[in-house]
Formats: sequence, C-alpha cells, structure tokens
Amino acid sequence: MKRGFSMSLDRYDRHILSLLQENGRLSNIELADAIGLSPSPCLRRVRALEESGIIQGYRALLDARKLGLNLEALVHISMDQHTPERFAHFEAQIARLPEVLECLLITGQSADYQLKVVVSDMDAYQALLLNKITRIEGVTGVHTSFVLRRVLDKTALPIPT
Repeated sequence: MKRGFSMSLDRYDRHILSLLQENGRLSNIELADAIGLSPSPCLRRVRALEESGIIQGYRALLDARKLGLNLEALVHISMDQHTPERFAHFEAQIARLPEVLECLLITGQSADYQLKVVVSDMDAYQALLLNKITRIEGVTGVHTSFVLRRVLDKTALPIPT
C-alpha cells in the first residue's frame, strides 16, 4: 500500500481488525464465524487487509519478566548535529541493539530521540548505556526515566469508523 493511501473499511473489515488484534491466532473459520461471513469471503478480506499493508504481520507477545528482563527504561537522547546523515547513522546503530524495543524521533523536548529499552537489571542498563549508546557518534546527552509500573499496556490500535 502506498503511504498516505487509505483503504476504505466497512464494518466487516473493522470487525476483522479488532478480532485479529485481540487474538492473531484465530483460524479463518473462527474469524468468519465471529463476523458472520462464510470462510471464503472472510479469507479474501484478510488477504486484502494484509496486501494493503494495514495488517503488517503477526507476532507473539512475550512476558519480559518471565524472561528475566526486569528493568524497563525510557531514554531521551540528544544529538550534536541535526543532519540527515547524523540521524541515519544513529538510527542504524540503535537498530542493532536488541535491548531497544522502540526508537522515536521526537519534538517538544530537549532530546531528539526517545528509546524504550528493556534489560535484566541496573548493571545491564549501565553496560548498555556506557558501552553502546553513549559510544554512538553524535550522542551528546542522555536522560533516563525508569518505569516503576505499567499502568496501561496496549498493542491494539483504535479502528476508525
């Protein structure tokens, strides 16, 4: 799907998207039954939503704590230069770090980027920060906030009507 292009969604499409966001493992038969269509047209709709790029993929959601990843942090990064080359270099380096779950180029703050990172403990965070993040060329400032508790944790997007 071309960026900026929007596929027209009817009530069946919206229902499919809502159900698949809740449970991406629904079989086509279960999905068709839930939305009130026969399996064949339901599958065509799902494939159209995939081909349009609205459905980007399917993933398993993991419990970080059960994997020993007990510390989550939001890290604000300031850069020395605001050039496309400097940003591209930073983004390429950050993309290589498995501890970084999210990287956002932001405005309205004193920082240029906000990272969401997850690690096992404070020692692991210190190693990530000092041995990797601050060694990326152009990083001039780092401000970290540690997550005390997740109040809301959603992955489902609101489906426009």
